[in-house]
Amino acid sequence: MSRINTNVSSLIAQRVLRKNSNMLNTSLERLSTGLKINKGSDNPAGLIASENLRAEKVGIATAINNAERAANIIGTAEGGLSEVSALLTELQGLVSEAANSGGLSQEEVDANQLQVDAILSSINRIAQSNSFQGIKLLNGNYAYTTSGVSTTNFANVRVNSARLPDGAAVNVVVAVTQSAQTATLGYTGGDLGANNPVTIEVAGNRGAEQLSFAGGTTIAQMVTAINAVKDATGVSAINSGGNLRLYSVGYGSSQYVSLSTISGTFVPTATIDYGRDAKVTINGAAAQADGLTVSYRSSNLDIEIDMKPAFNTVGNSSFYISGGGATFGLGSKVSETDKASIGIASVTTGSLGDVATGYLSSLASGATNSLSSGNLVTAQKIIDKAIRQVSQLRGRLGAFQKFTIAATINSLGVAYENASAAESAIRDTDFAEETANLTRAQILSQAATTVLAQANASPQNALLLLR
Repeated sequence: MSRINTNVSSLIAQRVLRKNSNMLNTSLERLSTGLKINKGSDNPAGLIASENLRAEKVGIATAINNAERAANIIGTAEGGLSEVSALLTELQGLVSEAANSGGLSQEEVDANQLQVDAILSSINRIAQSNSFQGIKLLNGNYAYTTSGVSTTNFANVRVNSARLPDGAAVNVVVAVTQSAQTATLGYTGGDLGANNPVTIEVAGNRGAEQLSFAGGTTIAQMVTAINAVKDATGVSAINSGGNLRLYSVGYGSSQYVSLSTISGTFVPTATIDYGRDAKVTINGAAAQADGLTVSYRSSNLDIEIDMKPAFNTVGNSSFYISGGGATFGLGSKVSETDKASIGIASVTTGSLGDVATGYLSSLASGATNSLSSGNLVTAQKIIDKAIRQVSQLRGRLGAFQKFTIAATINSLGVAYENASAAESAIRDTDFAEETANLTRAQILSQAATTVLAQANASPQNALLLLR
């Protein structure tokens, strides 16, 4: 080294020392923070990936919290429904006891009616008080609302769940492609002969009855006799141009009419006939039908409809689901596919039952179907309907809680674990590796410092040439 203005060796040593110092600082920073990526320059691609994973983890954690909150809400509602179900069972016993009118005094009937009134009051109280964070759950607050429903075409429309995009109304088009039919058969022999007494058996879905007719009985008299036991058999009769026609009181393939001759000359057109279910599509997709009762389930819509006979013809009718329901966000991001909705219908005594049979409130004192009204058969039908409605609602809520919410929580838990592992692999410091890097950087930094000191001293050798 004979030049002193530019110390190349020192410049090289400075560059290497600067590099080693940066390595040392990086290792110290990673070890002190526990993160391998502390700024974008550490790993630009890794930073992008880890930030996306961090956002996904937050979304998954929130979704798990949402699902757990949903489970709490559903569990609260199901607890109230359990009590309503128990009260309906008690009500069943009281109505059955009241049917034993020959063994009950009026005082006992009145005492039972007091219990009925207390049960109805308790059901209403549960429906109005069951709540979560002040939100009523069983009073219809979470029931779906509809608009444009034709009362001529539909007796009941029950929306169990519906996906309403951004709160927009959903149009439901109900199209009948084949009408339902009752079971029907008849007798075309006209009035009975004077010397032809006949005994026949009429049977339907509700039971069978034997009817005896004297010789000379007219078709009109047969019609009257058969209709008199219609509630026991489920079979009605009409006089059709002098011929006897029998019909099942309900529609569908599960309905039947049987007519057989026990004695005498009486030849029906057939011995048994079955009804036919309607064929219906909802929004273009095939629905299930049991007579005039239609149900349809898809990922976007779960609905049950009772059609009226006036709509039992090929054609269509539409209405809108305009709002309502309980909607829960069960995904890591807000999207329509990650929402789950369910309707919780009202279980007040004015809601349990239906228009055709009556509502549970009609069993109260002084009402149409109270214990002293004599309409215990109707009261029984109402209770049966109410029990089915509550049990079906409990079943739907239970299925939603187990197969939608619980399954989602389990799935999200696995997703959170994997996202955390992926984010950790990218961003977290590997202490075993980094301590080795720290040791290496310390040694190299010390060596570079020593070399720099020697390089700075080397120009002094040029003084030897001046002596």
